[in-house]
Amino acid sequence: MSKILVIAPHPDDETLGCGGTILKHNHHGDQCNWLIMTKISNSTGYSKKKIQKRELEIKKVKRLLSFKNVINFNFETTKLDTIPLSILIKSISEVIKKIKPNILYIPCSSDIHSDHRITSNAVIASSKSFRHNYIKSIREYEVLSETDFSLEISSNKFNPNLWIDISKFLNKKIQVMRTYSSEIQKFPNPRSIKNIKALAINRGCSISCAAAETFRILKQIG
Repeated sequence: MSKILVIAPHPDDETLGCGGTILKHNHHGDQCNWLIMTKISNSTGYSKKKIQKRELEIKKVKRLLSFKNVINFNFETTKLDTIPLSILIKSISEVIKKIKPNILYIPCSSDIHSDHRITSNAVIASSKSFRHNYIKSIREYEVLSETDFSLEISSNKFNPNLWIDISKFLNKKIQVMRTYSSEIQKFPNPRSIKNIKALAINRGCSISCAAAETFRILKQIG
């Protein structure tokens, strides 16, 4: 059994980026854990009703994706750039020490959203091998309207080097994503159900399967 830690800047990133892969890990008997970096609040313009709805969504997604643990740092969404990096690193390090994951799934460091970039950089700084020798793989996932909207033209742009077949899990991933009803838009919005399926099918065709999720491996220890 492998221990998995999925780190999401916001609830829904985990499902968009690696929902099918999480379901596949569960199928293989792995233990999956979920760290959410931010929350929505009144101070950032969200109503009490929306905040309560999001809390219920997180509980439902925890059940649907069979997460053993859910940790929420409750930093303000869109404001991770106001938090000292040292605090983010210390907070993430404490979770890593507690869970001792073998595989980390993290957002791409070149995503358009600053919360994604900051989360990625903080995790990388928190996961040095000489402190956490149980971490064997660090994998960046792609998120529609974040990874693909990046105008990064350097070598840091997301170029996958790992494809995971999620053909048997795509329908369940879509079911989980529907939990976040306010995040789903009509086609041709990038976060439409049709486009979520299209990306999975496109990635799958690259490896001759019906659907896949792709990742950029930052570290792999055999």
